[in-house]
Amino acid sequence: MISANLSAVFYLISGVLFILALRGLSSPETSRQGNFFGILGMVIAITVTFLTIGNFSSGFLYVIVFLLIGGLLGAFIAYKIPMTAMPELVAGFHSLVGLAAVFVAISAYLNPEAFNLGSPGNIKLLSLIEMSIGAAIGAITFSGSIIAFLKLQGIMSGSPITFKGQHPLNALILISIIVLIYLLCSTQSSNLFWILLAVSFLIGFLLIIPIGGADMPVVISMLNSYSGWAAAGIGFTLENTALIITGALVGSSGAILSYIMCKGMNRSFFNVILGGFGATDQSTVSQNKEQKPVKSGNAEDAAFLMKNASSVIIVPGYGMAVAQAQHALREMVDTLKKNDIKVSYAIHPVAGRMPGHMNVLLAEANVPYDEVFELEEINNDFANADVAFVIGANDVTNPVAKTDPQSPIYGMPVLDVEKCKSVLFVKRSLSPGYAGIDNDLFYKENTLMLFADAKKMTEDITKNL
Repeated sequence: MISANLSAVFYLISGVLFILALRGLSSPETSRQGNFFGILGMVIAITVTFLTIGNFSSGFLYVIVFLLIGGLLGAFIAYKIPMTAMPELVAGFHSLVGLAAVFVAISAYLNPEAFNLGSPGNIKLLSLIEMSIGAAIGAITFSGSIIAFLKLQGIMSGSPITFKGQHPLNALILISIIVLIYLLCSTQSSNLFWILLAVSFLIGFLLIIPIGGADMPVVISMLNSYSGWAAAGIGFTLENTALIITGALVGSSGAILSYIMCKGMNRSFFNVILGGFGATDQSTVSQNKEQKPVKSGNAEDAAFLMKNASSVIIVPGYGMAVAQAQHALREMVDTLKKNDIKVSYAIHPVAGRMPGHMNVLLAEANVPYDEVFELEEINNDFANADVAFVIGANDVTNPVAKTDPQSPIYGMPVLDVEKCKSVLFVKRSLSPGYAGIDNDLFYKENTLMLFADAKKMTEDITKNL
Protein backbone atom coordinates (compact mmCIF):
# COMPACT_ATOMS: atom_id res chain seq x y z
CA MET A 1 0.00 0.00 0.00
CA ILE A 2 1.27 3.50 -0.82
CA SER A 3 0.52 6.72 1.06
CA ALA A 4 -2.17 9.18 -0.01
CA ASN A 5 0.46 11.84 -0.76
CA LEU A 6 2.47 9.52 -3.00
CA SER A 7 -0.64 8.33 -4.83
CA ALA A 8 -1.62 11.97 -5.43
CA VAL A 9 1.79 12.61 -7.00
CA PHE A 10 1.44 9.61 -9.32
CA TYR A 11 -2.12 10.63 -10.24
CA LEU A 12 -0.75 14.07 -11.10
CA ILE A 13 1.91 12.46 -13.31
CA SER A 14 -0.76 10.41 -15.09
CA GLY A 15 -2.80 13.60 -15.59
CA VAL A 16 0.19 15.32 -17.20
CA LEU A 17 0.64 12.31 -19.48
CA PHE A 18 -3.04 12.53 -20.49
CA ILE A 19 -2.54 16.19 -21.41
CA LEU A 20 0.53 15.24 -23.48
CA ALA A 21 -1.57 12.49 -25.09
CA LEU A 22 -4.21 15.01 -26.18
CA ARG A 23 -1.48 17.27 -27.48
CA GLY A 24 0.04 14.41 -29.47
CA LEU A 25 -3.30 13.31 -30.91
CA SER A 26 -3.91 16.79 -32.31
CA SER A 27 -1.59 16.04 -35.25
CA PRO A 28 -1.14 12.90 -37.41
CA GLU A 29 2.66 13.21 -37.15
CA THR A 30 2.61 12.95 -33.35
CA SER A 31 -0.45 10.71 -32.89
CA ARG A 32 1.54 7.53 -32.15
CA GLN A 33 3.48 9.36 -29.47
CA GLY A 34 0.20 10.71 -28.09
CA ASN A 35 -1.23 7.21 -27.90
CA PHE A 36 1.87 6.03 -26.03
CA PHE A 37 1.56 8.83 -23.45
CA GLY A 38 -2.13 7.99 -22.98
CA ILE A 39 -1.41 4.29 -22.44
CA LEU A 40 1.43 5.04 -20.00
CA GLY A 41 -0.74 7.47 -18.04
CA MET A 42 -3.56 4.93 -17.75
CA VAL A 43 -1.17 2.14 -16.66
CA ILE A 44 0.17 4.39 -13.90
CA ALA A 45 -3.36 5.41 -12.80
CA ILE A 46 -4.61 1.81 -12.65
CA THR A 47 -1.48 0.57 -10.84
CA VAL A 48 -1.64 3.33 -8.23
CA THR A 49 -5.36 2.67 -7.67
CA PHE A 50 -4.60 -0.97 -6.89
CA LEU A 51 -1.70 -0.09 -4.61
CA THR A 52 -3.91 2.27 -2.57
CA ILE A 53 -6.10 -0.67 -1.54
CA GLY A 54 -5.02 -1.69 1.94
CA ASN A 55 -6.80 -5.00 2.35
CA PHE A 56 -6.42 -7.42 -0.57
CA SER A 57 -9.51 -9.44 0.27
CA SER A 58 -11.40 -11.97 -1.86
CA GLY A 59 -13.22 -9.06 -3.50
CA PHE A 60 -9.90 -7.93 -4.93
CA LEU A 61 -9.64 -11.24 -6.82
CA TYR A 62 -12.99 -10.50 -8.53
CA VAL A 63 -11.65 -7.13 -9.63
CA ILE A 64 -8.59 -8.78 -11.20
CA VAL A 65 -10.71 -11.43 -12.97
CA PHE A 66 -13.15 -8.93 -14.45
CA LEU A 67 -10.33 -6.55 -15.36
CA LEU A 68 -8.68 -9.35 -17.34
CA ILE A 69 -11.97 -10.32 -19.00
CA GLY A 70 -12.76 -6.75 -19.96
CA GLY A 71 -9.20 -6.05 -21.09
CA LEU A 72 -9.03 -9.14 -23.27
CA LEU A 73 -12.44 -8.44 -24.81
CA GLY A 74 -11.49 -4.84 -25.50
CA ALA A 75 -8.17 -5.85 -27.06
CA PHE A 76 -9.86 -8.50 -29.23
CA ILE A 77 -12.57 -6.11 -30.45
CA ALA A 78 -10.05 -3.33 -31.18
CA TYR A 79 -7.79 -5.77 -33.06
CA LYS A 80 -10.57 -7.24 -35.20
CA ILE A 81 -12.58 -4.08 -35.91
CA PRO A 82 -12.18 -2.70 -39.47
CA MET A 83 -11.42 1.00 -39.92
CA THR A 84 -14.86 1.50 -41.47
CA ALA A 85 -16.47 0.51 -38.18
CA MET A 86 -14.30 2.76 -35.99
CA PRO A 87 -17.15 5.28 -35.37
CA GLU A 88 -19.41 2.45 -34.16
CA LEU A 89 -16.60 1.23 -31.90
CA VAL A 90 -16.16 4.70 -30.40
CA ALA A 91 -19.92 5.03 -29.81
CA GLY A 92 -19.99 1.58 -28.21
CA PHE A 93 -17.11 2.38 -25.88
CA HIS A 94 -18.74 5.68 -24.90
CA SER A 95 -21.84 3.74 -23.88
CA LEU A 96 -19.74 1.52 -21.60
CA VAL A 97 -18.17 4.56 -19.91
CA GLY A 98 -21.65 5.93 -19.22
CA LEU A 99 -22.88 2.58 -17.91
CA ALA A 100 -19.82 2.25 -15.65
CA ALA A 101 -20.63 5.66 -14.15
CA VAL A 102 -24.20 4.52 -13.51
CA PHE A 103 -23.06 1.29 -11.82
CA VAL A 104 -20.59 3.12 -9.58
CA ALA A 105 -23.32 5.60 -8.59
CA ILE A 106 -25.72 2.74 -7.78
CA SER A 107 -23.02 1.03 -5.68
CA ALA A 108 -22.26 4.24 -3.82
CA TYR A 109 -25.96 4.92 -3.19
CA LEU A 110 -26.76 1.42 -1.94
CA ASN A 111 -23.63 1.04 0.17
CA PRO A 112 -22.33 4.54 1.05
CA GLU A 113 -20.32 3.27 4.04
CA ALA A 114 -17.93 1.47 1.67
CA PHE A 115 -17.14 4.82 0.04
CA ASN A 116 -17.04 6.84 3.29
CA LEU A 117 -20.08 8.82 2.15
CA GLY A 118 -22.26 8.28 5.21
CA SER A 119 -25.02 5.73 5.68
CA PRO A 120 -28.17 4.79 3.68
CA GLY A 121 -30.66 7.62 4.03
CA ASN A 122 -27.98 9.86 5.49
CA ILE A 123 -25.48 10.37 2.66
CA LYS A 124 -23.36 13.53 2.69
CA LEU A 125 -25.18 16.24 0.74
CA LEU A 126 -22.25 17.19 -1.50
CA SER A 127 -21.53 13.53 -2.26
CA LEU A 128 -25.18 12.92 -3.13
CA ILE A 129 -25.21 15.89 -5.52
CA GLU A 130 -22.04 14.66 -7.25
CA MET A 131 -23.38 11.12 -7.38
CA SER A 132 -26.73 12.19 -8.83
CA ILE A 133 -25.19 14.37 -11.52
CA GLY A 134 -22.65 11.67 -12.45
CA ALA A 135 -25.39 9.03 -12.62
CA ALA A 136 -27.68 11.23 -14.74
CA ILE A 137 -24.95 12.16 -17.23
CA GLY A 138 -23.78 8.54 -17.34
CA ALA A 139 -27.29 7.30 -18.12
CA ILE A 140 -27.72 9.92 -20.86
CA THR A 141 -24.34 8.95 -22.31
CA PHE A 142 -25.20 5.25 -22.31
CA SER A 143 -28.60 5.45 -23.98
CA GLY A 144 -27.51 8.21 -26.39
CA SER A 145 -24.44 6.21 -27.43
CA ILE A 146 -26.58 3.12 -28.03
CA ILE A 147 -28.76 5.10 -30.47
CA ALA A 148 -25.65 6.52 -32.17
CA PHE A 149 -24.24 3.00 -32.50
CA LEU A 150 -27.49 1.67 -34.00
CA LYS A 151 -27.62 4.56 -36.51
CA LEU A 152 -23.98 4.14 -37.52
CA GLN A 153 -24.29 0.37 -37.82
CA GLY A 154 -27.34 0.73 -40.06
CA ILE A 155 -29.55 -1.25 -37.66
CA MET A 156 -31.56 1.93 -37.17
CA SER A 157 -32.31 4.52 -39.85
CA GLY A 158 -29.78 7.36 -40.00
CA SER A 159 -32.57 9.80 -40.83
CA PRO A 160 -33.90 12.03 -38.06
CA ILE A 161 -36.81 10.61 -36.07
CA THR A 162 -39.05 13.46 -35.06
CA PHE A 163 -42.58 13.86 -33.70
CA LYS A 164 -44.84 16.73 -32.75
CA GLY A 165 -44.00 18.36 -29.44
CA GLN A 166 -40.58 16.68 -29.28
CA HIS A 167 -38.60 19.73 -28.21
CA PRO A 168 -41.03 20.79 -25.43
CA LEU A 169 -41.03 17.18 -24.19
CA ASN A 170 -37.22 17.08 -24.10
CA ALA A 171 -37.13 20.41 -22.27
CA LEU A 172 -39.70 19.16 -19.75
CA ILE A 173 -37.70 15.98 -19.08
CA LEU A 174 -34.45 17.90 -18.64
CA ILE A 175 -36.17 20.21 -16.13
CA SER A 176 -37.62 17.18 -14.34
CA ILE A 177 -34.09 15.74 -13.98
CA ILE A 178 -33.00 18.92 -12.17
CA VAL A 179 -36.09 18.78 -9.95
CA LEU A 180 -35.52 15.07 -9.21
CA ILE A 181 -31.90 15.74 -8.18
CA TYR A 182 -33.10 18.49 -5.83
CA LEU A 183 -35.81 16.27 -4.30
CA LEU A 184 -33.42 13.32 -4.01
CA CYS A 185 -30.89 15.44 -2.13
CA SER A 186 -33.68 16.75 0.12
CA THR A 187 -35.38 13.44 0.95
CA GLN A 188 -32.78 10.79 -0.03
CA SER A 189 -35.67 8.62 -1.20
CA SER A 190 -34.51 5.49 -3.03
CA ASN A 191 -37.58 5.66 -5.30
CA LEU A 192 -36.49 9.09 -6.54
CA PHE A 193 -32.99 7.74 -7.26
CA TRP A 194 -34.34 4.98 -9.52
CA ILE A 195 -36.78 7.39 -11.21
CA LEU A 196 -33.86 9.77 -11.87
CA LEU A 197 -31.94 6.97 -13.60
CA ALA A 198 -34.95 5.91 -15.68
CA VAL A 199 -35.71 9.46 -16.81
CA SER A 200 -32.03 10.06 -17.66
CA PHE A 201 -31.92 6.90 -19.79
CA LEU A 202 -35.06 8.10 -21.58
CA ILE A 203 -33.76 11.59 -22.41
CA GLY A 204 -30.58 10.02 -23.82
CA PHE A 205 -32.68 8.22 -26.44
CA LEU A 206 -34.83 11.26 -27.17
CA LEU A 207 -31.86 13.62 -27.59
CA ILE A 208 -30.13 11.51 -30.25
CA ILE A 209 -32.99 10.11 -32.38
CA PRO A 210 -33.81 13.50 -34.02
CA ILE A 211 -30.19 14.02 -35.12
CA GLY A 212 -29.57 13.19 -38.77
CA GLY A 213 -26.65 11.27 -40.19
CA ALA A 214 -24.82 14.32 -41.51
CA ASP A 215 -24.40 15.53 -37.91
CA MET A 216 -23.12 12.18 -36.63
CA PRO A 217 -19.47 13.32 -36.26
CA VAL A 218 -20.69 16.06 -33.90
CA VAL A 219 -22.77 13.52 -31.97
CA ILE A 220 -19.72 11.28 -31.50
CA SER A 221 -17.59 14.12 -30.12
CA MET A 222 -20.51 15.35 -27.98
CA LEU A 223 -21.04 11.89 -26.43
CA ASN A 224 -17.30 11.75 -25.84
CA SER A 225 -17.65 14.94 -23.83
CA TYR A 226 -20.61 13.52 -21.88
CA SER A 227 -18.64 10.40 -20.97
CA GLY A 228 -15.85 12.58 -19.60
CA TRP A 229 -18.17 14.63 -17.40
CA ALA A 230 -19.81 11.43 -16.15
CA ALA A 231 -16.41 10.05 -15.18
CA ALA A 232 -15.45 13.33 -13.49
CA GLY A 233 -18.69 13.36 -11.48
CA ILE A 234 -18.09 9.82 -10.26
CA GLY A 235 -14.47 10.75 -9.55
CA PHE A 236 -15.70 13.30 -7.03
CA THR A 237 -17.94 10.64 -5.47
CA LEU A 238 -15.05 8.21 -5.12
CA GLU A 239 -12.61 11.01 -4.20
CA ASN A 240 -10.35 9.70 -6.96
CA THR A 241 -8.04 12.38 -8.37
CA ALA A 242 -7.21 10.41 -11.52
CA LEU A 243 -10.88 10.06 -12.48
CA ILE A 244 -11.52 13.75 -11.87
CA ILE A 245 -8.53 14.84 -13.97
CA THR A 246 -9.19 12.34 -16.77
CA GLY A 247 -12.90 13.04 -16.86
CA ALA A 248 -12.38 16.80 -16.96
CA LEU A 249 -9.85 16.46 -19.80
CA VAL A 250 -12.12 14.20 -21.85
CA GLY A 251 -15.18 16.33 -21.12
CA SER A 252 -13.57 19.65 -22.00
CA SER A 253 -11.69 18.38 -25.08
CA GLY A 254 -14.86 16.71 -26.37
CA ALA A 255 -16.83 19.91 -25.87
CA ILE A 256 -14.17 21.95 -27.69
CA LEU A 257 -14.10 19.44 -30.55
CA SER A 258 -17.90 19.58 -30.82
CA TYR A 259 -17.70 23.36 -31.04
CA ILE A 260 -15.03 23.16 -33.75
CA MET A 261 -17.14 20.65 -35.72
CA CYS A 262 -20.24 22.85 -35.45
CA LYS A 263 -18.25 25.87 -36.55
CA GLY A 264 -16.98 23.87 -39.54
CA MET A 265 -20.61 23.14 -40.46
CA ASN A 266 -21.77 26.73 -39.79
CA ARG A 267 -24.22 25.41 -37.19
CA SER A 268 -24.85 26.34 -33.61
CA PHE A 269 -24.32 23.56 -31.08
CA PHE A 270 -27.93 23.83 -29.92
CA ASN A 271 -29.23 23.49 -33.50
CA VAL A 272 -27.41 20.21 -33.87
CA ILE A 273 -28.58 18.86 -30.52
CA LEU A 274 -32.18 20.02 -30.75
CA GLY A 275 -32.80 20.07 -34.53
CA GLY A 276 -33.84 17.30 -36.91
CA PHE A 277 -31.13 18.19 -39.40
CA GLY A 278 -30.95 15.79 -42.31
CA ALA A 279 -34.60 15.15 -43.12
CA THR A 280 -35.88 15.51 -46.65
CA ASP A 281 -38.71 14.53 -48.90
CA GLN A 282 -37.50 11.39 -50.61
CA SER A 283 -40.14 11.70 -53.31
CA THR A 284 -38.59 15.03 -54.31
CA VAL A 285 -35.20 13.36 -54.51
CA SER A 286 -36.53 10.68 -56.82
CA GLN A 287 -38.27 13.26 -58.97
CA ASN A 288 -35.05 15.24 -59.37
CA LYS A 289 -33.20 12.13 -60.47
CA GLU A 290 -35.74 11.44 -63.20
CA GLN A 291 -35.77 14.99 -64.57
CA LYS A 292 -32.04 15.84 -64.58
CA PRO A 293 -29.59 14.40 -67.12
CA VAL A 294 -26.49 12.62 -65.84
CA LYS A 295 -23.24 11.95 -67.67
CA SER A 296 -21.62 8.64 -66.78
CA GLY A 297 -18.26 7.21 -67.79
CA ASN A 298 -15.83 4.39 -67.09
CA ALA A 299 -12.29 3.88 -65.84
CA GLU A 300 -10.82 4.54 -69.27
CA ASP A 301 -12.55 7.93 -69.50
CA ALA A 302 -11.35 8.86 -66.02
CA ALA A 303 -7.76 7.80 -66.78
CA PHE A 304 -7.77 9.90 -69.97
CA LEU A 305 -8.88 13.03 -68.10
CA MET A 306 -6.31 12.51 -65.35
CA LYS A 307 -3.46 11.80 -67.78
CA ASN A 308 -4.06 15.15 -69.46
CA ALA A 309 -4.33 17.07 -66.17
CA SER A 310 -1.61 19.06 -64.48
CA SER A 311 -3.26 19.01 -61.04
CA VAL A 312 -5.73 16.63 -59.36
CA ILE A 313 -7.51 17.09 -56.03
CA ILE A 314 -8.76 13.95 -54.25
CA VAL A 315 -11.90 14.32 -52.12
CA PRO A 316 -12.39 11.20 -49.92
CA GLY A 317 -15.59 10.35 -48.07
CA TYR A 318 -17.34 7.56 -46.23
CA GLY A 319 -17.79 5.60 -49.48
CA MET A 320 -14.00 5.21 -49.64
CA ALA A 321 -14.05 3.85 -46.09
CA VAL A 322 -16.82 1.35 -46.84
CA ALA A 323 -15.00 0.06 -49.94
CA GLN A 324 -11.62 0.06 -48.13
CA ALA A 325 -10.26 1.90 -51.15
CA GLN A 326 -7.57 3.98 -49.42
CA HIS A 327 -4.70 1.68 -50.46
CA ALA A 328 -5.93 1.48 -54.06
CA LEU A 329 -6.24 5.27 -54.03
CA ARG A 330 -2.66 5.64 -52.83
CA GLU A 331 -1.48 3.42 -55.73
CA MET A 332 -3.44 5.54 -58.22
CA VAL A 333 -1.93 8.73 -56.82
CA ASP A 334 1.59 7.27 -57.00
CA THR A 335 0.98 6.52 -60.69
CA LEU A 336 -0.22 10.09 -61.28
CA LYS A 337 2.88 11.49 -59.56
CA LYS A 338 5.12 9.46 -61.87
CA ASN A 339 3.51 11.37 -64.72
CA ASP A 340 4.42 14.68 -62.99
CA ILE A 341 0.82 15.42 -62.03
CA LYS A 342 0.37 17.43 -58.84
CA VAL A 343 -1.96 15.64 -56.40
CA SER A 344 -3.44 16.83 -53.11
CA TYR A 345 -6.21 15.65 -50.78
CA ALA A 346 -9.11 17.80 -49.57
CA ILE A 347 -10.66 16.84 -46.22
CA HIS A 348 -13.95 18.25 -44.98
CA PRO A 349 -14.31 18.59 -41.17
CA VAL A 350 -17.32 16.22 -41.09
CA ALA A 351 -16.28 13.78 -43.83
CA GLY A 352 -16.94 10.22 -42.65
CA ARG A 353 -18.70 9.27 -39.45
CA MET A 354 -16.42 10.75 -36.79
CA PRO A 355 -13.88 13.56 -36.47
CA GLY A 356 -10.65 12.72 -38.31
CA HIS A 357 -12.10 9.60 -39.96
CA MET A 358 -10.60 10.35 -43.39
CA ASN A 359 -7.24 11.40 -41.93
CA VAL A 360 -6.95 8.06 -40.15
CA LEU A 361 -7.72 6.08 -43.31
CA LEU A 362 -5.25 8.06 -45.41
CA ALA A 363 -2.58 7.68 -42.73
CA GLU A 364 -3.22 3.93 -42.78
CA ALA A 365 -2.37 3.99 -46.52
CA ASN A 366 0.82 5.98 -45.76
CA VAL A 367 -0.38 9.10 -47.55
CA PRO A 368 2.15 11.91 -46.81
CA TYR A 369 0.73 14.36 -44.30
CA ASP A 370 1.87 17.39 -46.30
CA GLU A 371 -0.46 16.38 -49.15
CA VAL A 372 -3.58 16.41 -46.95
CA PHE A 373 -5.38 19.75 -46.53
CA GLU A 374 -8.40 20.89 -44.56
CA LEU A 375 -11.35 22.68 -46.21
CA GLU A 376 -10.23 26.24 -45.45
CA GLU A 377 -6.70 25.52 -46.72
CA ILE A 378 -7.63 24.05 -50.11
CA ASN A 379 -11.07 25.34 -51.04
CA ASN A 380 -9.68 28.17 -53.18
CA ASP A 381 -7.53 25.71 -55.16
CA PHE A 382 -10.48 23.93 -56.79
CA ALA A 383 -11.00 26.77 -59.28
CA ASN A 384 -7.44 26.27 -60.59
CA ALA A 385 -7.42 22.44 -60.56
CA ASP A 386 -7.97 20.38 -63.70
CA VAL A 387 -9.65 17.36 -62.08
CA ALA A 388 -11.44 16.70 -58.79
CA PHE A 389 -11.66 13.01 -57.96
CA VAL A 390 -14.52 12.54 -55.48
CA ILE A 391 -14.39 9.06 -53.99
CA GLY A 392 -17.37 8.33 -51.78
CA ALA A 393 -17.96 11.86 -50.48
CA ASN A 394 -21.47 13.24 -50.94
CA ASP A 395 -23.02 15.80 -48.60
CA VAL A 396 -19.71 17.64 -48.09
CA THR A 397 -19.52 18.40 -51.85
CA ASN A 398 -23.17 19.35 -52.39
CA PRO A 399 -23.37 22.90 -53.85
CA VAL A 400 -27.02 23.16 -52.75
CA ALA A 401 -25.64 24.10 -49.32
CA LYS A 402 -24.70 27.46 -50.85
CA THR A 403 -27.73 28.08 -53.05
CA ASP A 404 -30.94 26.69 -51.53
CA PRO A 405 -32.15 28.29 -48.27
CA GLN A 406 -34.76 25.51 -47.97
CA SER A 407 -32.12 22.78 -47.92
CA PRO A 408 -31.43 21.18 -44.52
CA ILE A 409 -27.68 21.64 -45.12
CA TYR A 410 -27.96 25.29 -46.20
CA GLY A 411 -25.14 27.35 -44.72
CA MET A 412 -22.83 24.41 -44.13
CA PRO A 413 -19.41 25.10 -45.70
CA VAL A 414 -18.77 22.57 -48.47
CA LEU A 415 -15.82 21.80 -50.71
CA ASP A 416 -16.06 23.87 -53.92
CA VAL A 417 -15.62 20.80 -56.12
CA GLU A 418 -17.92 22.09 -58.86
CA LYS A 419 -15.38 24.84 -59.68
CA CYS A 420 -12.90 22.32 -61.09
CA LYS A 421 -12.61 21.96 -64.87
CA SER A 422 -13.65 18.30 -64.58
CA VAL A 423 -15.22 16.37 -61.71
CA LEU A 424 -14.95 12.57 -61.50
CA PHE A 425 -17.52 11.31 -58.99
CA VAL A 426 -17.16 7.68 -57.87
CA LYS A 427 -20.43 6.37 -56.43
CA ARG A 428 -22.49 3.20 -56.65
CA SER A 429 -25.70 5.04 -57.57
CA LEU A 430 -27.46 8.41 -57.46
CA SER A 431 -28.81 7.70 -54.00
CA PRO A 432 -28.69 10.62 -51.54
CA GLY A 433 -25.98 10.93 -48.92
CA TYR A 434 -26.29 10.34 -45.20
CA ALA A 435 -28.12 13.66 -44.80
CA GLY A 436 -30.84 12.21 -47.06
CA ILE A 437 -30.75 14.89 -49.78
CA ASP A 438 -29.91 14.78 -53.49
CA ASN A 439 -26.53 16.14 -54.62
CA ASP A 440 -26.72 18.79 -57.36
CA LEU A 441 -23.09 18.07 -58.25
CA PHE A 442 -24.22 14.83 -59.96
CA TYR A 443 -25.96 16.83 -62.67
CA LYS A 444 -23.35 19.53 -63.37
CA GLU A 445 -22.07 19.86 -66.94
CA ASN A 446 -18.47 19.22 -65.86
CA THR A 447 -19.28 16.14 -63.74
CA LEU A 448 -18.67 12.58 -64.95
CA MET A 449 -20.29 9.93 -62.76
CA LEU A 450 -18.34 6.69 -62.30
CA PHE A 451 -20.91 4.17 -61.07
CA ALA A 452 -18.97 1.36 -59.38
CA ASP A 453 -17.44 0.11 -56.17
CA ALA A 454 -14.88 2.72 -55.13
CA LYS A 455 -12.00 0.26 -54.74
CA LYS A 456 -12.60 -1.56 -58.03
CA MET A 457 -13.03 1.68 -59.98
CA THR A 458 -9.84 3.12 -58.52
CA GLU A 459 -7.90 -0.06 -59.37
CA ASP A 460 -9.27 -0.02 -62.93
CA ILE A 461 -8.27 3.63 -63.36
CA THR A 462 -4.73 2.77 -62.19
CA LYS A 463 -4.51 -0.02 -64.77
CA ASN A 464 -5.61 2.37 -67.53
CA LEU A 465 -3.12 4.96 -66.38
